Amino acid sequence: MWVHDTDPHSDPPDFERVVQDALDSLPRDLRDQLSNVEIAVEDEPPPGQRLLGLYQGIPLTQRTTNYTGVLPDKITIYRGPLERHYGHDPALLTQQIRRVVLHEVAHHFGISDERLIEIDRY
Repeated sequence: MWVHDTDPHSDPPDFERVVQDALDSLPRDLRDQLSNVEIAVEDEPPPGQRLLGLYQGIPLTQRTTNYTGVLPDKITIYRGPLERHYGHDPALLTQQIRRVVLHEVAHHFGISDERLIEIDRY
């Protein structure tokens, strides 16, 4: 169960802990299906890119029997932009970190941005 402090002057959340909590909030059957994927927190996206998170890899829905010996997929969550946009309110920052983590995990499961928009989860 998530408990959010609504006081915008409270301490900022532990960023990595919020990322882990978001992953832990996935239903067990989905969590168990996460395969060959690394989750990373980095300070900033690549220069010139306005990103909060990024999925790089081959989604589960596109993997075939030839999927062997490949490097792990990577989900990167960018601390700097999230803190700049939402850091004024610790509860909002926590909510947005969680949203970005789940968004990128959806890409790992093969769900496109278009589909996320359709189901109002973008």
